[in-house]
Amino acid sequence: QVQLVESGGGLVQAGGSLRLSCALSGSTFTNYATVWFRQAPGKEREFVAGISLSDGSTYYHDSVKGRFAISRDNAKSMTYLQMTSLKPEDTAKYYCAARSGTMVVVPRAYDIWGQGTQVTVSS
Repeated sequence: QVQLVESGGGLVQAGGSLRLSCALSGSTFTNYATVWFRQAPGKEREFVAGISLSDGSTYYHDSVKGRFAISRDNAKSMTYLQMTSLKPEDTAKYYCAARSGTMVVVPRAYDIWGQGTQVTVSS
């Protein structure tokens, strides 16, 4: 059974940084595309960042481009999200998700989810 476990969330002041981590277990990491979504209270879950399995290209929501960076460590089965210049509007629960195959940006395409980690940015 494939499992994802996120860590690294917390409370940070605006302008600060956090690094989220996502550990995949139970299967071969390199068979899965892994991405980050987030969901704020009262809002739909939205795509934040993803990385292509085929060529390592990265994709970001417009609101985080230039501030967030996604990366993978295949040897450790880990996916990371480095977040800098955080803003209060980045406050949300962040989820790591995985699917076998290509990376896509719609939540319903993913069948493996972590429990989420809360990120709160104070002004």
